[in-house]
Amino acid sequence: MDLMSMTGFARASGACPPYHWSWELKSVNAKGLDLRLRLAPGFDSLESEIRARLSRRFARGACYANLTVQRETLDVEARVNERAVAAIMRALGPIRADESVGPLSLDGLLAVRGVVDLVEAGEEPSVREAAEQAFLTGLDLAIEALSAARRAEGRALGEILATRLAAIERLIRAADEEPGRKPEAIRARLERLVDELSGRSGALDPVRLHQEALLMAAKADVREELDRLRTHVAAAQTLLRSGEPVGRRLDFLAQELGREANTLCAKSNDAALTAIGLEMRVEIEQFREQVQNIE
Repeated sequence: MDLMSMTGFARASGACPPYHWSWELKSVNAKGLDLRLRLAPGFDSLESEIRARLSRRFARGACYANLTVQRETLDVEARVNERAVAAIMRALGPIRADESVGPLSLDGLLAVRGVVDLVEAGEEPSVREAAEQAFLTGLDLAIEALSAARRAEGRALGEILATRLAAIERLIRAADEEPGRKPEAIRARLERLVDELSGRSGALDPVRLHQEALLMAAKADVREELDRLRTHVAAAQTLLRSGEPVGRRLDFLAQELGREANTLCAKSNDAALTAIGLEMRVEIEQFREQVQNIE
């Protein structure tokens, strides 16, 4: 199974008469799973099911889901308010006896506001249920497309991360093989330092100087840092091959790699080894930047 990125985009659309629907999904980086929904008016009841389906598929990322719905115009019915007509007839009764007033006409009666209403025909519950099911089916299609987009980017990121780890591994070997960190080289540098200090002041105790030199050698030893760097690189390579949501664990390992590289540079008393450590820090930082995109 491939790594998953946290960024992607997908669309899905369809029709279930009298409705036409469209889903738009997009996701970006986030520390956890953050679902943000915008549903068409009247379909808020689907929110819990939508959240459940997204949560089952994705572990991290800010995911935006937008459902747009359009409905075809339904048949129109004319409804006469019989109570209003009766009330008007009763109110006009005395007036109709007056010969100066023209006869009551049907068009005049219908023109009175509230006598006739034009309304859309009622929607059968089964039609509504079928439409909601179609929306959820469309959501599954959009989720599948978003997952494919995130997986494709995850594969590309996986190759980049593997390349970075290989570079860090190469630098660890170079640091381990650096002649300047060998005991013989450290001893030679310290002997030169002792000789120089002894020549400047006859009051310096040679025995004490050698003791200090041994302490400096112990402090300058970076063997433990190199061993931990190897362990962290191996763990990161294993996570890359696992295919699981490993972004958080990779981010932790990147922090540990950076900490060990910083310690190596701080303890180094050799220019070549320091240069390797600085290059390693650059590779680790680039590794960590890419890890921020992994689910």
